[in-house]
Amino acid sequence: MKEEFAYVLDFFPYGKPEKFIKEPVVHCIGEKYLILLEVTIKPNVKVDLKERIYIGSGKRDKVNRILRRIKYNELSETAKNILEELLLEIVKINEKRFIKIFNISAPITSKKHSLELISGIGKKTLEIILSERAKKPFESYEDLEKRVGVTDIKKAIVKRIIDELQEKDEYKLFVENILI
Repeated sequence: MKEEFAYVLDFFPYGKPEKFIKEPVVHCIGEKYLILLEVTIKPNVKVDLKERIYIGSGKRDKVNRILRRIKYNELSETAKNILEELLLEIVKINEKRFIKIFNISAPITSKKHSLELISGIGKKTLEIILSERAKKPFESYEDLEKRVGVTDIKKAIVKRIIDELQEKDEYKLFVENILI
């Protein structure tokens, strides 16, 4: 699971002395797998919050190296404050990827379906989703909301992603999902 691009959550231009890192550091979230990462930035390079940066293999214009994966509780307050807004943009931009989950998701156990992990989706709404997707796959957020009768599905997805980043339970629907 390798990320090609990431979005800047916070920039530490003087490094992280408490971690003995003297070069500029960025906390970021991967665009595809939504993995939280700590990367170093090349000398004399500036990055902006929410900026999309290349972190893949090959020549990188701003990133020097990927240091490690980090956990949600290691993020600065600045990073935590912009995470929700940034995730909402990622969810909007990648609509087809995220809507795919509603078309292919399966039960986790005999009593719980993976879609029930999303806030606002209970048994009744789940039944409607499964019935509607059997007729025709969902094509967009608008299509899903209209056919199922839910609202603000993008915000519900963002809430679930943050829950997964905070490791609130063992199940992951969006973070590190190789199917989307």
